[in-house]
Amino acid sequence: MKLGVITDGISRDFEHALKLMAEFELQHAELQFVWDKEVGDHSKEQIQQIKTLAEQYNITISCISRHNFAGLSVMDVEPADEIFQTHLHRLKCCIDMAKTLDTKLVRIMSSRKEMILFGHNGAEVWNVSNGAWDRFLKLMEPIVQVAEDNDVTLVVETGNNSMITSGFLGKKLIDDLGSKRLKILWDIPNTLYCADIPYPNAYEHIKDHIGHIHIKDAKVNIPHATLGICPLGEGDAAPYLEDIATALKRDNYQGIISYESVYRPDGGTFEDGFRTCITAFKRIFGDDA
Repeated sequence: MKLGVITDGISRDFEHALKLMAEFELQHAELQFVWDKEVGDHSKEQIQQIKTLAEQYNITISCISRHNFAGLSVMDVEPADEIFQTHLHRLKCCIDMAKTLDTKLVRIMSSRKEMILFGHNGAEVWNVSNGAWDRFLKLMEPIVQVAEDNDVTLVVETGNNSMITSGFLGKKLIDDLGSKRLKILWDIPNTLYCADIPYPNAYEHIKDHIGHIHIKDAKVNIPHATLGICPLGEGDAAPYLEDIATALKRDNYQGIISYESVYRPDGGTFEDGFRTCITAFKRIFGDDA
């Protein structure tokens, strides 16, 4: 399978990250922060420099991953509002960057989470965030239209503080909008925070709609509202990883699997965390597994 990494999880020094990718034979770079800027903020000259460096190390760019639309409240924001239009403009900048770097994948986040979206037998009166899902769809329509107009695919990340917390909600969003330009960026540990069961439940429900995957591991304590990142294979995602890898190979998954290097050992760096975890990542998801 095609394996890569989110480069700033190693280092925001892009060439240093590329050197480590080459060292560990990872060929697909997902871009989030490069140097001192988030993607979507780089000049044309800087984007060309990124392209030149990637070509120098024989690395392809898998996805342009800005945190577009993260934190926006569906209950307070309208498509015409300045803050929404600012995010939409940055999305267009990310799409332009993706075209220059020869990738058709651009990551988006979904708006800030409203806890309960659907209900019945009284819950729809007392507990549901009434109208939140419909307002969310209204915000998503111009976003998806930008993708349609530019022949790119948007991957919406399953996030632990967003409207799309689970694979189920990701698929529902795709179904409700009816766009072939929208797929799921399945961040498996993120979905554990909403008690989603990654395999077989989530995978079998969304497998035809996965456009990109993030892998890391974490220990989640929902009652205490805590999250701790840990070495790959030692957290709550561990029981599912081997089965997910087997299923992806069986079903001929053609997308990229990005290691998200957010583990930092005590007294160490994120690069140390990357070196700790990358062998397990390749063992589980690599073609030789």
